Amino acid sequence: MVYDYIFSSESVGEGHPDKVADYISDSVLDACLEADRSSRVACETLVKSNHVFLAGEVTTKARLNIEAIVRQAIDEIGYRTPKDDDVFNAGTVFVTNALTRQSPDIAQGVDARAATGKATDEQGAGDQGIMFGYATDETPELMPAPVMFAHRLLHELHALRHDAKVAWLRPDCKSQVAVAYKDGRPAHIENVVISTQHTADVSHATIEKFVVEEVIRKVLPAGLLSTKTQFLINPTGRFVSGGPGSDAGLTGRKIIVDTYGGAGRHGGGAFSGKDPSKVDRSAAYMARWVAKHIVAAGLAARCELQVAYAIGHPHPTSISVNTFGTATVGDPAIVAAVRQVFSFKPADIISQLDLLRPIYRRSTNYGHFTKADLPWEKLTRLDALRDAAKALAAG
Repeated sequence: MVYDYIFSSESVGEGHPDKVADYISDSVLDACLEADRSSRVACETLVKSNHVFLAGEVTTKARLNIEAIVRQAIDEIGYRTPKDDDVFNAGTVFVTNALTRQSPDIAQGVDARAATGKATDEQGAGDQGIMFGYATDETPELMPAPVMFAHRLLHELHALRHDAKVAWLRPDCKSQVAVAYKDGRPAHIENVVISTQHTADVSHATIEKFVVEEVIRKVLPAGLLSTKTQFLINPTGRFVSGGPGSDAGLTGRKIIVDTYGGAGRHGGGAFSGKDPSKVDRSAAYMARWVAKHIVAAGLAARCELQVAYAIGHPHPTSISVNTFGTATVGDPAIVAAVRQVFSFKPADIISQLDLLRPIYRRSTNYGHFTKADLPWEKLTRLDALRDAAKALAAG
């Protein structure tokens, strides 16, 4: 039964403390993969005040200058020199490196080789867990409208700041969009919240007018905005002190921002800083790839796919599909077609999506499932999936 409701999703900018941590972790991962495609990386980052602390496990042949990687990442975000009361910047942070090698007990489960107690000599999953993929025809990206709109707003702020078009913009920012649904479809936008860090010399009225007129009205669909749409811009009245100078940031704390804004379920595993042997990341990308194919192929208007793994085991322990009553063929036929067209073995996921490349910093900000050039967003098996589903449904 479809009913009318309001759904909100948020996004955070690259200067948000948690995203700073994510970007540093993914920068370490990319540096490893650029030099050594066989690298195993699980890099966690904590940022606070003028400190960056890295912990986790890295096994690689790459010779890395971790401190230089950290400073470059911070510089790219835009924390370059001390401004106002911001103590966090690329030139003066203290970097503590507590990275060690991957546990040999985990490595033997992941490696494609036989080991005592391991059932096969194939590459196994890097951990147990459940991963979800989701797609909906609400937007051209086949993403839920609320989170997609929230990302678009901050991406525009990002562009304006990096192009130096608005001198008072600073890196830390957040957005939130509430979309009203009627009969299961986006009908109008109830409210928009944007909090953006700024220099001390700009008035709240200037910020509010600029964000509403030059960001919100430029980015969001005019047909979904109305005179009743509420705009809440820097609702505390002031946002000068921000970023890691004001709040601690940790890798992996924005998993709902990274995925579907809460519209689709989440298994709990974070993405950033993990190489693709970790199914937390690679299988979540795979599930999104397959769910997007299902919707794009016209087999459903909305789809959620779940896949589960056991550590060290090469086959998923379960695969399920839910199309929420929107399927044009039965869900059992879709599941069977998915199993026929796609392989969910960890090694095959890496091969199908060509994941052993330094592409992960590209995914860190404004949603891991919003950029058309990333491999898990490319629709390369539409005809195969459509034909298999129709044949199975008919047979």
